[in-house]
Amino acid sequence: MPVHPPAADPAAIRACLTPDVAAVFDAEWDHVLEQAKRSKDLAGIHEMLAHWRHFAHQEQREPGTYFRVLATAARTQATRQPPPGSISDEAMRALIDARLAEARPGESARR
Repeated sequence: MPVHPPAADPAAIRACLTPDVAAVFDAEWDHVLEQAKRSKDLAGIHEMLAHWRHFAHQEQREPGTYFRVLATAARTQATRQPPPGSISDEAMRALIDARLAEARPGESARR
């Protein structure tokens, strides 16, 4: 059965997280709420919830993903080397361009 992303709601997102990841979410949630109180602007809250929906969905599908991503980023920063299995910027651009072309059939004929 496919797992669907949670609603952009703090309780729904938090319910998908392990206790360790939920603690990170809670700290960020508190910070964003304080910023919103000071600025009277809810944009940061909406951005944070949208961002965390993706993490929550990944955690549902593959528990531990959040901390693996952080570990990979830290290792990449420390070594200044891309993670094993990474592809070049050019290869990534080619993949993106190919998928966009598939999504818009007939557009290449117009160029």
